[in-house]
Amino acid sequence: MFELDQKYIQKLEEIAGEIQNADDLARYLESEEEADYNALKEIFEPQISLVYNEVARLQPLQLIALELVLLEPVFEGLFLPRILGYSVLRGEVNEYHKYIRPQDHFREILLAICNSANYDLLRKRIGQTIQIGFALSSDIWVTNLINEISNKKIRYFLQSQKVDHYRDPRERKLGYIRYKNQFRKEVFQTATFPETKADLTIYGSQLKQFLIYRINLGEDNSSIIAPIRKMIANEAFFGTPQHLETTALFAYFFPLDDDSLVLLADVINQFREEDTGFSAKMDKFINALHHNPEIKLTAAAEKQFSELLDNDIQDELGKYYTLIDLIHGKGYLQPEVHDSIKTFYNQYEGLSTINDNLRQTIFAYFATLIRNLDAVSYADYFEITKYFPVYMKIFANQQFNQDLKMLSMAYVKRLLRTYTDKRGKDYQDIKKFVRTNFVEFGFLREKEVVELFKTKRKKKTA
Repeated sequence: MFELDQKYIQKLEEIAGEIQNADDLARYLESEEEADYNALKEIFEPQISLVYNEVARLQPLQLIALELVLLEPVFEGLFLPRILGYSVLRGEVNEYHKYIRPQDHFREILLAICNSANYDLLRKRIGQTIQIGFALSSDIWVTNLINEISNKKIRYFLQSQKVDHYRDPRERKLGYIRYKNQFRKEVFQTATFPETKADLTIYGSQLKQFLIYRINLGEDNSSIIAPIRKMIANEAFFGTPQHLETTALFAYFFPLDDDSLVLLADVINQFREEDTGFSAKMDKFINALHHNPEIKLTAAAEKQFSELLDNDIQDELGKYYTLIDLIHGKGYLQPEVHDSIKTFYNQYEGLSTINDNLRQTIFAYFATLIRNLDAVSYADYFEITKYFPVYMKIFANQQFNQDLKMLSMAYVKRLLRTYTDKRGKDYQDIKKFVRTNFVEFGFLREKEVVELFKTKRKKKTA
């Protein structure tokens, strides 16, 4: 956990002072009415939210420290229901949708709410959060937490949040997804960077997800550069999967200053010289990126990584990126590129990881182009399909062909929703193209083409 910057501490102290001096607080303390507390909430929670959002976007490693400050009684429980939800969603879950590790920060915030003077009002805003948090936690953990509460009324409330239908893993998964969707536009993720090799097992997976999250977020990541570089430079971590993942994500997706470029080049090329299995490890990592829907391996990212590689080192990774540079540089439609891809591809087994990476690179080009075509540009689709047979022949891979089919069918169905006049030129051009080429590509049989364009009879109304 990183300490909170003094400027944020000062902002929070100012807000706390305003809360304690507010007429709305005095009115609430006198009346103890919910309406008066809500008036306080409407004034000050947006102010707390502004500070929180700034820290979340610019200093995400300081979020836990910020949340601990908000537990202080001077904030009157404001914003606690929100950060309780954040703490529930930060926990890493397994395939059964149970926490991999106990969520002590969730416990800490929940106990602060239970011990708050404003518990009766806060309770109305945290029921669903507690239900999900308890469902993801172990029964023993929940029982121990409840036993820490001396107030019988509060204990009864917490016990009532143990929902029986969440014992079913399927229901638990659905409940978790529904709850998570409520926070999809909010920024609250943080991470713990490992200090020792033992920490890698504990924090490595969550750190990887955090880095991917920050890459996609598109915010200023300068505050996390130093801990990333520290981890990459730590020789005690060398050779571990977690170190390779962090190093590669940094090398591909983060803006790199001169110091970062030198560090990455030294570390990566050292691995290439000393670890004969490094190329295979990178093949698997690249493959995981290609198949990860949460991140996109772009040409720009691959170019940035490729520039780190020492050309004097002769290994499979270097050969692979020589070809990838050619594809991204000259384009995947050029005959000389086709020849180079065919020569490289035939050196390896068709189902090898390195060949799958190559197929994914080419498919990404087709997918990016076709998915971004509008209906009026169908002539461009007709043109690009001329290269389908070229790559289908080079790769001779059924899955690649199937992916092209799904991509094409999605676009053709979009066209048919646009061009509904069966006598119109556009409709007839599309029909003629599909009838000829989809059969030739092996996407559809002739009977299936007929079904695709057959007019559906409307059911007669009674």
